[in-house]
Amino acid sequence: MNTSDILRNNIIDKLMTISNKDYLSALFQLVNSSAVDKDIVKLTEEQIIMLQLSDNDIKNGNLISQNQLDKSDLKWLKEM
Repeated sequence: MNTSDILRNNIIDKLMTISNKDYLSALFQLVNSSAVDKDIVKLTEEQIIMLQLSDNDIKNGNLISQNQLDKSDLKWLKEM
């Protein structure tokens, strides 16, 4: 994985932890107004596999609600 892939994945990881709507909105506007729309994002083989696995989970109904996920995360954190 090259440096830009690592950086992109680190940013995505950080974004997934943000719940402040105003902060996310500002970040969205920043990204939306940049010139990245013209860039083509090339996915790694691993990313393609993960997306395919996600598609299979959706097709097979292997889903949980956000509420269930939050409860599971809290349980996991308490066990640490």
